[in-house]
Amino acid sequence: MVMNRKCILRLSRYKNALKRLKALGFVKVFSGNLADAAGVTSSQVRKDFSLFGITGNRRGGYKVDELVLRIREILGKNEIHKVVIIGIGNIGNALLRYKGFETGGIRIVAGFDIDPSRYQPERPVPILPLDEFRSYVESNEIKIGILAVPDVAAHHVSEIMIAAGIKGILNFAPIQLRGADDVVISNINLEVELENLIYFVNVADKSVPALVTEDD
Repeated sequence: MVMNRKCILRLSRYKNALKRLKALGFVKVFSGNLADAAGVTSSQVRKDFSLFGITGNRRGGYKVDELVLRIREILGKNEIHKVVIIGIGNIGNALLRYKGFETGGIRIVAGFDIDPSRYQPERPVPILPLDEFRSYVESNEIKIGILAVPDVAAHHVSEIMIAAGIKGILNFAPIQLRGADDVVISNINLEVELENLIYFVNVADKSVPALVTEDD
């Protein structure tokens, strides 16, 4: 079953909200509790859960631990996913240093670059030449990669990733990439996201007309 992107993003928000509620001592939750914690409506929670056959009890609600396990299973978080990074500049380095991925079932296993001054093959998470990318991906059965290269190189590098067998690309290059039918590419443009944020901050401070958005 393939769901739209907004639904999957909400599942991630529900999972994080459930972890916070559990830390506060909740053993069971109702859709209203989860809606408040995740910033959506209770009807949206029930609609999303029904798509995956998740049912609660009108009186008893949802058991927190069982719900977390079910959402993790849906999101593929019940196993460790190995991920590689191409482009060890500022963004790539920041991602390599981030320690929070492991708790989410994600392990950064290697970085790749074309600059020899950045190679560090002896590190616990090695930084290797891009020439070794395909052999590393194939021998380690890697399916997910992060792209953090300049826009002028992004298309070419994405083709290298796809040719090596990568099926999912998180693209931080400031350019929209499109892959083959069997490859999922998620484009993250930090400049555009900041521009959007600035616009809505200005809307709150001034009488700037706001655009109406629809939530699926």
